[in-house]
Amino acid sequence: MARFDSFVILAAMRTGSNLLETALNALAGVTCHGEAFNPVLIGYPKRETLLGMSLAERDADPLVLWNKICAEPGLSGCRYFPDHDPRVLGAMLDDPRCAKIVLSRNPLESYVSLKIARATGQWRLADARHRKAVRAEFDAAEFAAHVKALQQFQLHVLHALQASGQTAFYLDYEDVPDLAVLNGLAQWLGVEARLDALPGKLVPQNPEPLEEKVFDPAAMEAGLARLDRFNLARTPNFEPRRGPNVPGFMALRESGLLFMPIRPAPDAAIRSWLEQSGEVEDGFSQKTLRQWKRRHPGHRSFTVLRHPLLRAHLAFCTLLEAPGFDETRRVLTKSYKLTLDDHAAGFLAWLRWLKPHLGGQTSLPVQPLWASQSNMVQSISQIGAPDLLAREDRLAEDLAYLARAMGLDAPAFTAPDPETGPVKLADIWQPEMEKAAREAYPRDFLQFGFGDWRA
Repeated sequence: MARFDSFVILAAMRTGSNLLETALNALAGVTCHGEAFNPVLIGYPKRETLLGMSLAERDADPLVLWNKICAEPGLSGCRYFPDHDPRVLGAMLDDPRCAKIVLSRNPLESYVSLKIARATGQWRLADARHRKAVRAEFDAAEFAAHVKALQQFQLHVLHALQASGQTAFYLDYEDVPDLAVLNGLAQWLGVEARLDALPGKLVPQNPEPLEEKVFDPAAMEAGLARLDRFNLARTPNFEPRRGPNVPGFMALRESGLLFMPIRPAPDAAIRSWLEQSGEVEDGFSQKTLRQWKRRHPGHRSFTVLRHPLLRAHLAFCTLLEAPGFDETRRVLTKSYKLTLDDHAAGFLAWLRWLKPHLGGQTSLPVQPLWASQSNMVQSISQIGAPDLLAREDRLAEDLAYLARAMGLDAPAFTAPDPETGPVKLADIWQPEMEKAAREAYPRDFLQFGFGDWRA
């Protein structure tokens, strides 16, 4: 039985995909149908149909064409770029019988090559005598967008393959003219045929060094220096992804206002405020929440952000008191040697423990009660991003704004004391706690602009 029924070359413009397609088509029993799902053409320029389907028929249902490609005799496939029809990509990635060939190139090389091709109108070259030579104009912002689009596409492909337990055959631009690599690809595809020589129909269009392909190499170097090539500014996030806590949402039954709480939240005070404007509906499922949204066109939603240090202290108080955390307390004291008897010392030790814990370096699962708020907002956004990220320290003003925006005759919100536990953060505060909170919740401080709790 053949290893694969079909294949797809996952690439981008100016990565060597034309030459790779030519090489694959030179293998007996292998057929690559060009850019079968390019929105502006079907397979190749100036072609009206592919496998009996017109461009309009393909656009009406691209999966029909993909199924035709898969059903072709031998091993058939196509090239797929980031700007091709997204409706078919899932079917390609999800099918383990579809071989994935991932072709990439130095993004600066592909960008400059793309600029030259657009300037000359020359996308393929079979004879160097017909080459059109121009220099490209480097645009730093355009190049950054080019890199971002490529990275997003590559990460999407990588995650899909990881999640489904598949692997791909990875090629770089410089690998494509390597006869041994091409025959290794044939072996991986399960194809018996081998190439005796490289296909001679295509030649590199711009073989010069990069600095000779652009008008101003110095400006290009300056623009590249501003790019975070190694993603040094990224704050790693190893917290587990979680679903939105839809049953905890609260909404006005007759008005389109929805509260999406992040625990621990001032739920009681906000519910009381909502109830003064109408009947409150809760206990949603994703289905009933969608129904509520359909009934309320123009609906607005909000969640409430707390200062990370205050929120961590409220979570710590719950950890000490709630029966549901008995096992967690035992693990913290036995395995991690945290002393919880002294509230101030115990809270500081717990704050410092949160840094490795939220980084996925402890045996305990991350609870929503002390997960980062950036992670919780991300989970809420799976069902719909909140219109407003309200701040607890100015909640009265934020809710007044929402009420005006919704046309609600709502009363002024009376903010409760956020510190509901038996011990107040103000009574045990130490400067070291500010530092520990910043180290535990760097994304929250960065994304939401929090300063020190006690400035």
